[in-house]
Amino acid sequence: MKKAIFPGSFDPITNGHFDIIKRGVSLFDEVIVAIGVNAEKKYMFSLEDRKRFIEEAFKDEPKVKVITYSGLTIDLCKKEKADFILRGLRNPADFEFEKAIAHTNRVMSKIETVFLLTAARTSFISSSIVRDVLRNGGDISQLVPESVLNKK
Repeated sequence: MKKAIFPGSFDPITNGHFDIIKRGVSLFDEVIVAIGVNAEKKYMFSLEDRKRFIEEAFKDEPKVKVITYSGLTIDLCKKEKADFILRGLRNPADFEFEKAIAHTNRVMSKIETVFLLTAARTSFISSSIVRDVLRNGGDISQLVPESVLNKK
């Protein structure tokens, strides 16, 4: 069984993340969306909300599992018996950053990182842009899945 971990803070999940997860499902038997917990980071949305957003967005996709974790992603891969880390790339800066992490992970383990290029229609979207639009009262309906818009 081919399992991939798709790690991130998902604060909140964007349509770019959604696209990578959806495409990852066609490549892997299971995609584990792993929401990282970083005590030093200030989040706009609670961990529970971020998890719920993703679970609701993929409620009809049995190959997607959503979990939370802290620590190294490669340790989570070992725990979950996943041989792959799935990452999305929007631009050359993402590639340089992700390449260094992928090389480090491979030195420390046998985990391979699989990169998917974001779709052109979502390549400009980031969680930080979504948060900035929200803070300023803007419309995020074209940037995030419906589950984020339905936050109570």
